[in-house]
Amino acid sequence: MKKYIMALDQGTTSSRTIIYDKKGNIISVAQKEFTQYFPQEGWVEHDPMEIWATQIGTAHEALLEAGLTYKNIVAIGITNQRETTIVWNKNTGEPVYNAIVWQCRRTADYAVKLKPYEDMIREKTGLLADPYFSGTKLAWILDNVEGARIAAEKGELLFGTVESWLIWKMTGGKVHVSDYSNACRTMLFNINTLDWDKELCNLLEIPMCMLPEPVECSAHYGNTVYEIFGGEIPITGSAGDQQAALFGEACFNEGDVKSTYGTGNFLLLNTGEKPVTSKNGLLTTIAWGLNGKVFYALEGSVFVSGAAVQWLRDQMSFFKTAPESEEFALKVEDSGGVYVVPAFVGLGAPYWDPNARGTIFGITRGTRREHIVRATLESLAYQNEDLLSAMESDIGSKIETLKADGGAAMNNFLMQFQADISNIEVVRYSSIESTSLGAAYFAGLQTGYYDSLEDIIENKEIAKRFTPSLNPEERAKKLEGWGKAVNATMQFHL
Repeated sequence: MKKYIMALDQGTTSSRTIIYDKKGNIISVAQKEFTQYFPQEGWVEHDPMEIWATQIGTAHEALLEAGLTYKNIVAIGITNQRETTIVWNKNTGEPVYNAIVWQCRRTADYAVKLKPYEDMIREKTGLLADPYFSGTKLAWILDNVEGARIAAEKGELLFGTVESWLIWKMTGGKVHVSDYSNACRTMLFNINTLDWDKELCNLLEIPMCMLPEPVECSAHYGNTVYEIFGGEIPITGSAGDQQAALFGEACFNEGDVKSTYGTGNFLLLNTGEKPVTSKNGLLTTIAWGLNGKVFYALEGSVFVSGAAVQWLRDQMSFFKTAPESEEFALKVEDSGGVYVVPAFVGLGAPYWDPNARGTIFGITRGTRREHIVRATLESLAYQNEDLLSAMESDIGSKIETLKADGGAAMNNFLMQFQADISNIEVVRYSSIESTSLGAAYFAGLQTGYYDSLEDIIENKEIAKRFTPSLNPEERAKKLEGWGKAVNATMQFHL
């Protein structure tokens, strides 16, 4: 009987299941979008039960499509949208409130109150005092949902990011864990001691009895209950989406860098077994825990990347499908002096301005739709360049190669512009599914499906390389324009 790995990829806008063979080839895939809730300006929520239903639904679809059963699946690996916060009753399994999504900015006031403690927060967590992270979202739920704080203090409520929620549900409420790569994004987890920090929990008034057990990214957490698949499947891998992508891109060595062009844009640099503190607005994060060792990374987070292309498609009706954006961009020689700063939910690294909002600069009577589309695509690369520049400053050396993945990495115009504006080689592998692959690799290593990291490296095949071709003067001019646009955006607060 042929054996495979099942990867559950629970993202910001959809739940996917991908079944992989040992070579990293996709055997089947199923995907389902779920509802996005925007109760107020800057607020973003999901229904945790819909997350669960769509994720398990796609798992069944993927099995059915491939003609497989649970007996064919060696193990399950999970990767997920990070920082998204769920609180549920451990007795009933019912969420007490919608999931507060990583993009949500409702806790900006909480973050402001934490500013005096920011040095302590950074030292312990590698993070900044920002509403992006789970801690303030959890505090908001306890402060604003009737009866939540009392129930939490009684030990009746559990907190988890999405992987915790899925594992708890799949094991029938038997297992409440969070892998290091997700736990470190809560602003409650000490990345040096690898445990929840009492001082941080007290600061946000979080009862520690709510928190999951921290675990490595490759471990046997438990088995799915019989009722889900008609038999048990071991759950042996878990990592936040960006760390999973770093692993899936085989960035195993210190200095390896990847960028994921998804809903947001996330650049991670493997810094080895020691955390590196950024002086340029980047985050220090745990990359993964594996075989008793912990690897760290520098991370730059852009809140709106591919979501800007979705905005052009859905809100502006500029085109019907996201891939058409490349065709529109190539219809004009340049952006016509237009700069788009897609700060729809504030600016992330390296600026960390939660009150900034999206702007378009340089419009003239001759500006066409194609110019705005091209400028929007270019904004993805400009934001990435901001992160690369900050990273190079932190490590004191030039980054020569960037590994690109995520949906927008298929856009050849964007990849070439990234190479040009960052003066860097951009490598795209034959499979851009590095996030789910990373989850599959973590799960497979634990079960012996993969013997070593070398097995994974052998699976990687370069599809295309993009090399810089822009002259230095033109590059400097474009970057100067982008800098002016960002600075002006940060002056415009409603």
